[in-house]
Amino acid sequence: MPRFAPLTPRTATGASRDLLTDLVSRQGPIGDMVATMAHSPAVLTGYLQLSRAMKRAKLSRKVSELVSIAVQTQQGCGLCLESHISAASARRIDDEEIDRARVGTSADSGGAGMIGLGLQIYREPTSITDEQILALYDHGYSDREITDVVGVVSLNILTGAFNLVAGLTPQHASSGRRP
Repeated sequence: MPRFAPLTPRTATGASRDLLTDLVSRQGPIGDMVATMAHSPAVLTGYLQLSRAMKRAKLSRKVSELVSIAVQTQQGCGLCLESHISAASARRIDDEEIDRARVGTSADSGGAGMIGLGLQIYREPTSITDEQILALYDHGYSDREITDVVGVVSLNILTGAFNLVAGLTPQHASSGRRP
């Protein structure tokens, strides 16, 4: 059950009203997470800026979604997990690869390395080794793509933690996929 009421341009005040008015005028209806984040203009602005910035990431959308699935499986945000599984399915990533990401791996060894890196950034970034980074280079990943994983994980930590604190959960069944 949600702990905070989502705001609208009519119910918000100050900077929150300005942010929501701008968002609604540019994008139309907004989701509950964004509307609820508006309780803190700082959090909403940070989320919007990081989200926009990550759209310019060099890391492939496939790897980004698989890293997100792995992180959200660990973090426990059902809303985020459902969203990333849906995005992965829309990118024609098969159920087996999605299931592998949920347990922290991939059929592709380079992808598995990036998922592993994402999970280490999430759990224990001090455990990342030079050898891991060199192995990612050997799989053809660049400094930029490796660095992008930090952004993907950071965005997932922000959205997942926010949704968990706010009590936001999936509104509907996840089309038969297990949680």
